[in-house]
Amino acid sequence: FCSLLDWPFECLGNGIKTYKYNALTFIPLNLFEQFKRVANLYFLALLILQIIPEITTLPWYTTLVPLVLVLGITAIKDLVDDLVKEKMTETFSKPRFQESKWMNIHVGDVVRLKKNDHIPADILLLSSSNPNSLCYVETAELDGETNLKFKMGLKITDERLQEERQLAEFDAMIVCEEPNNRLDKFTGTMRWRKDRFPLDLDNMMLRGCRIRNTDACHGLVIFAGADTKIMRNGGKTRFKRTKIDELMNYMVYSIFVILILLCAGLAIGNSFWYEEVGSRAWYLKDGKDQTASYRGFLSFWGYIIVLNTMVPISLYVSVEVIRLGQSKFINWDLQMYYQEKDTPAKARTTTLNEQLGQIEYIFSDKTGTLTQNIMAFKKCTIAGRTFVDFSWNKHADSKFEYLDHSLVACIRSKKDKDALEFFKLLSLCHTVMVEQKEDELVYQAASPDEGALVTAARNFGFVFLSRTQDTITISEMDREMTYEVLALLDFNSDRKRMSVILRFPDGRIRLYCKGADTVIYERLSPNSKHKEETQTALDIFANQTLRTLCLCYKDISKQEFDAWAKKHKDASVAMGNREAALDRVYEQIENNFMMIGATAIEDKLQDGVPETIAKLAKADIKIWVLTGDKKETAENIGYSCELLTDDIGEVLLNSLCFSPQNEILYEKKKKRRRLRLKRLGKRPVSATPHDSTQPIDDWEKESRQVDFVNMACECEAVICCRVTPKQKANVVSLVKKYKKAVTLSIGDGANDVNMIKTADIGVGISGQEGMQAVMSSDYAFAQFRYLERLLLVHGRWSYIRMCKFLRYFFFKNFAFTLVHFWYSFFNGFSAQVAYEDWFITLYNVMYSSLPVLLVGLLDQDVNDKLSRKFPKLYLPGQQGALFNYKNFFISLFHGIFTSLVVFFIPYGAFLQTMGQDGEAPSDYQSLAVVMASSLIFTVNLQISLETSYWTFVNCFAVLCSIAIYFGIMFDIHSAGIHVIFPSTFTFTGVAPNALRQPYLWLTIILTVGISLLPVIFIQFLCKTIWPSVGDNVQRNRKKYEAEEEEKKKPAPFQRDRRSRRSAYAFSHSRGYADLIASGRSIRRRPAAARPDPRDSITEVPPGQ
Repeated sequence: FCSLLDWPFECLGNGIKTYKYNALTFIPLNLFEQFKRVANLYFLALLILQIIPEITTLPWYTTLVPLVLVLGITAIKDLVDDLVKEKMTETFSKPRFQESKWMNIHVGDVVRLKKNDHIPADILLLSSSNPNSLCYVETAELDGETNLKFKMGLKITDERLQEERQLAEFDAMIVCEEPNNRLDKFTGTMRWRKDRFPLDLDNMMLRGCRIRNTDACHGLVIFAGADTKIMRNGGKTRFKRTKIDELMNYMVYSIFVILILLCAGLAIGNSFWYEEVGSRAWYLKDGKDQTASYRGFLSFWGYIIVLNTMVPISLYVSVEVIRLGQSKFINWDLQMYYQEKDTPAKARTTTLNEQLGQIEYIFSDKTGTLTQNIMAFKKCTIAGRTFVDFSWNKHADSKFEYLDHSLVACIRSKKDKDALEFFKLLSLCHTVMVEQKEDELVYQAASPDEGALVTAARNFGFVFLSRTQDTITISEMDREMTYEVLALLDFNSDRKRMSVILRFPDGRIRLYCKGADTVIYERLSPNSKHKEETQTALDIFANQTLRTLCLCYKDISKQEFDAWAKKHKDASVAMGNREAALDRVYEQIENNFMMIGATAIEDKLQDGVPETIAKLAKADIKIWVLTGDKKETAENIGYSCELLTDDIGEVLLNSLCFSPQNEILYEKKKKRRRLRLKRLGKRPVSATPHDSTQPIDDWEKESRQVDFVNMACECEAVICCRVTPKQKANVVSLVKKYKKAVTLSIGDGANDVNMIKTADIGVGISGQEGMQAVMSSDYAFAQFRYLERLLLVHGRWSYIRMCKFLRYFFFKNFAFTLVHFWYSFFNGFSAQVAYEDWFITLYNVMYSSLPVLLVGLLDQDVNDKLSRKFPKLYLPGQQGALFNYKNFFISLFHGIFTSLVVFFIPYGAFLQTMGQDGEAPSDYQSLAVVMASSLIFTVNLQISLETSYWTFVNCFAVLCSIAIYFGIMFDIHSAGIHVIFPSTFTFTGVAPNALRQPYLWLTIILTVGISLLPVIFIQFLCKTIWPSVGDNVQRNRKKYEAEEEEKKKPAPFQRDRRSRRSAYAFSHSRGYADLIASGRSIRRRPAAARPDPRDSITEVPPGQ
């Protein structure tokens, strides 16, 4: 550890958290979250009421024990979820340098990093083991690109900070911008030894990157922890709740209203009854001098306790158990296991499963999520001819595949000068860096596309070997050649091309150029050949969604070059508008080209992406692609994955009204204007001139956002290009805000973390871009195609199961609780319970919980194959059709009807009845047993009617619940237990006496039959007269299961889109031209001679 200076300010440490709780905040925060559920607050209030002796009708512990159980189980589940998300700490090198954990470093520390280390903070590169303090970093977690970028230390730090002692004495002052989320910009100044040195992004190594091809480097920590750029893009960890959770809260409010109205009505009834009857009956005197109104007031609170089971506390425990089980099913799904990388699917939260069945919008990253981020050279056209076995070339890349052997024969014959020139251009016109590792060439390119082209040239015998500041050496078909580099005209997004001017060994000067067809064709010489043939080939490549690039050349005389070189030198040292001056000079030389041909590169899609997108689209799920790539690249992938088709018209927006830059400018303008008017003592004037591209006020800003969302949501497909991580999250937020839609974001890199956290559901792809996205996600797996199964199978099943569970749970508790209401009319509204106390305690725990719990875990209307074959089955979830206020009130009225039948049929049967022994069985306790028995049969047979997928476990649960009820009832009604606990068990001998009479069994059968017959009749009508899509699939299930799925038809070959031929993606930034021209990047050559490439090329005898 190297301490730099006594820093007077307290700096932010490097510790970050991807979790919600710590040891101190877990209990208060978790309880706060749990008591956001209205029902938990209700039961807490109920517990307080039960402590008051004059009100309570049930013991206080009957509420306390379930409440503590619910809170404890939920807290343990939340803690386990959070521990999974906690980021593992990593170590890095810091004597003085010592091993240290990431969280222990601070701003101002000097750290040493080694090859393949992850960068722990935003660090200023001071020096490295490479010449000129060059350091290669992989930025996959930031921008999704797997190609390497270079960073370079300042010349002064490279020269003076190589030794450990020098680093320890380093005492510079860094003045820089405040922490921000701009990944593409850094501005600062280093003050050291009475001098100032400018700092920019090329000097910074950002957290989330990884050191590559550099043995060791040293850096100064500038930003740490939450101040780093990647964390600034990450957004806050949000508490996510499902729509069903929110709906349940509102339904609990509704139940409270119903409960209060019922209790108020019964309390008023008690007051009137006591005034008219109770006060006049001598046998009801209790010795208390209480008015009728006061007794009604006490009765109100008594009924609050009696009717509390309308919202049973076991509901929440059951919901958590079901969610946990559904999460485990996702984890155990072998069809979502990626064997190649030994990566199973992982549900990283247990609270959002049913939300997977309601997704309306999917926001997807492109690179690494839809694609493999692997470029492959697929096709080419040379001199109008559209054209790989590489046993003859030992330098060939074993992973390279090309199937046209005629091109190999053409190259090896050395007779086709155009083909030789084609691959010579690819091996010379680039900014690729090369490294020799154990007799193997390793290329580092500014973009994956450029690396693919140089690799293609290498495989065809034109091998890029090395470069210096002013030379480039290649092996041309077994012959080493060195060319003098006179000028390197680098790529930028406006030029869409790059060129190199070379002096050949024979003295000729030639310019090679490669670029988008839109810029190359307008610069071709009138004498250029093969323009039409190449254009036709480009159309064909475009139809096949390949990324294309045109190649051309121009011979230059010495006099022409000398005149141009003078202009080039003047432009390169211009103090103002240097880039514009250089572009004008480049235009003067880049003309009158001769066409050679064109290349076609494929950015390979992940397996099954087009099929997955097609299935999800049929489920009416809208997919938006949010990418930092340029328009042509994103559009190209859109066609590759069939998100875009020829039938879709295009609407192009050049910028979004809510971009961070626009917002910053707008806020600054507004602030300056407010201060200016304040100084002048004036009020703001609405007619002040303003930039028409900026919103005038918040209202116009919101209006533009609404217009954007409305227009985008009308489109069949949306692709947002050149968006930053913050803008990705903004797009998701706007759709959530203005469409009230359930959203899902999926990505694989750190640049997707903010989007993943913002969406209702976040899915992380564990791919080539690190684990940042996975660590912040709710669900994680290895391939995009698994999203289909996650939504259409697990999501749909989870939603259907949860909805069925909730509908039934509300029904069975309304049916159970409202019997007390009807009984009140016959007991003077005295808050007396209709059942035995132990039946009330065990009803939701033992007698009716297991069958519905298994339905919530195992039920499925159709199997997984049919769920995927018929995506329209997903629509009810999006519409919220299976659980809403309509279903809630249906459950309420169903419960009211069942409670009426359960109470009044036994009541009528007991009225003026004589038993077999001549005694009347119409006592309160016998009535309670008959009502309870009828209710248990009814609710357990009702869940049997609701079950779509029968297993042995379901059948056992129904029979077992009924058996447990009778077993426990006969036990607690026995004389033996009454002797031990006389005051607790008071229904001695009731069950044996009552249930031995056939009359009462007939009463139970009649009650159950009348309760279930209307349900059976309504279900029959619905399935036969008004069947849903699911009912139709279910009816023909065996037929569909027997059918084999039709093979996918090949896409028609019909598209001709010239706009997509310019889809070559050089890079998001300039290439390595400046670095190469500076000469600082050239690695010092080792003393040992480089192996002769000719020794590694074996001639294949003819005929092989």
